Amino acid sequence: MSYTALLDANVLYPAPVRDLLLQIAVSDLYKARWTADIHREWIENFIQNEPQRSRSDLERTRDLMDRATRDAVVTGYEQLIPALTLPDRNDRHVLAAAIAGNCHVIVTANLKDFPEEVLEPFGIEVQHPDEFLCNHLNLAQGLFCSCVQKVRKRLKAQPYTVDEYLDTLTRCGLVATAAELRPSAELL
Repeated sequence: MSYTALLDANVLYPAPVRDLLLQIAVSDLYKARWTADIHREWIENFIQNEPQRSRSDLERTRDLMDRATRDAVVTGYEQLIPALTLPDRNDRHVLAAAIAGNCHVIVTANLKDFPEEVLEPFGIEVQHPDEFLCNHLNLAQGLFCSCVQKVRKRLKAQPYTVDEYLDTLTRCGLVATAAELRPSAELL
């Protein structure tokens, strides 16, 4: 597991995307990274969009993420921020964390905010979570399917059939991932 990915806030919320990304990380398909600032961002977005959700529940999720994923929290990146230029100045902390965290890729739904010409000198690429997950599915299909099964079976409060779960992934923008998983439904 030498491949390291920085997960942007927009892939940590919604929960189905976060859960799958984290399960494949704890299964050692890649090393996940994020920052306290990224946590704050996804939690604030979650509360803004779903105000009925408890902040303490989301902070508990944050703490569980930090404990379950080895060395995931990147620190010491703040001094890099002023020297970076991105289309959205508010995303500079993400690139700074990817640099400081020795990441190979930034996983984000906002591809346009991380131009290749800016990332390339740092040896970092950007991938949509659907592309990132499909790549890992193709690298280790059996392990990946096992991860999907674990995530789906943890959903006890609202159990999902395989088709319902894959439909949820599709609605979350993981269209190719869900399509590639459908032929392996018996493993999920």
